[in-house]
Amino acid sequence: MSNRLESGSQRTCIVTRAKAGPGDMIRFVLGPEAEVVADLRRKLPGRGVWVAARADAVAAAVQRKAFARAFKAEVKVSGSLPADIEALLTENCLQALSLAKKAGQVVTGFFKAEAAIKGGSVVGLVHASDGGADGGRKLSQALRRRFGGEERAEIRLFTSPQLSLALGLTNVIHAALTEGTASEAFLSHCRRLERYRSAPSVSDPSDSAEGALEAADDGAI
Repeated sequence: MSNRLESGSQRTCIVTRAKAGPGDMIRFVLGPEAEVVADLRRKLPGRGVWVAARADAVAAAVQRKAFARAFKAEVKVSGSLPADIEALLTENCLQALSLAKKAGQVVTGFFKAEAAIKGGSVVGLVHASDGGADGGRKLSQALRRRFGGEERAEIRLFTSPQLSLALGLTNVIHAALTEGTASEAFLSHCRRLERYRSAPSVSDPSDSAEGALEAADDGAI
């Protein structure tokens, strides 16, 4: 694969026309049956087009038929594409969390998380989105007392059943992430998912074919 996608060069969203690096975009290619496929790892061969890495932008690309214009072809686009991408991003996060646990960089339970905070090795907390607010609030306060103004992530993107399945445990409500590359990888995946779920308004720029084509790769990869 060409190093162009790894160079951090600017890409143009086929919906908003905004420019950003590949890390802030999602690349799409055409599959064998002319179906639009999300290339989340930016490794699939073929000509690609780019959409801002947010669910609302992907939904707008589907609704406005932006993929057909950008690819200059009749394409097949699933109406569930935005939700399908969110599911893939969520799966990536939970797989990364499982790997962090295997690496010994996850402790679960309120008291173990609190002890890890006091020990000073915590890089982030994970709270079940459907868990009670009281425990999360107390751990957040403990995190601020221990680290002051130092930034520490707090993740509230997953339900207790999702966390429990990923960690091979039951009724997971709180977890602490300790220092290590596996924890950092999980947090990186979470930032991508959180950005995707965010929904700033999508402007409605000119739908000209010329503008859409600016967002396509300059040839096959």
